[in-house]
Amino acid sequence: MSTTWIIVIAVVAIIVVAGLALLATREHTRRLEERRLEAREHRDEANTRARKAEQARLQAEEQAERARIQQSQADQLRERADEIDPDSEPAARGR
Repeated sequence: MSTTWIIVIAVVAIIVVAGLALLATREHTRRLEERRLEAREHRDEANTRARKAEQARLQAEEQAERARIQQSQADQLRERADEIDPDSEPAARGR
């Protein structure tokens, strides 16, 4: 085999190896981008769920406060009723 053919085969082999390396690098980059996109979607979903959870928590606190106010008003009315009811027991009036 002549030296020219050996050089041609070596150059072709180098070009093939470089092409394969380039393809592998592109595939690796593509997979990284896919993972970044998936991670971004997960973060967006997590942020959306966190906002909804915070809204639900705030609504629950507001509802609990309204319930405390209503209970306090009911207790006050019950006490007033006990005070003015001539048939209520003295112990009930002393609450």
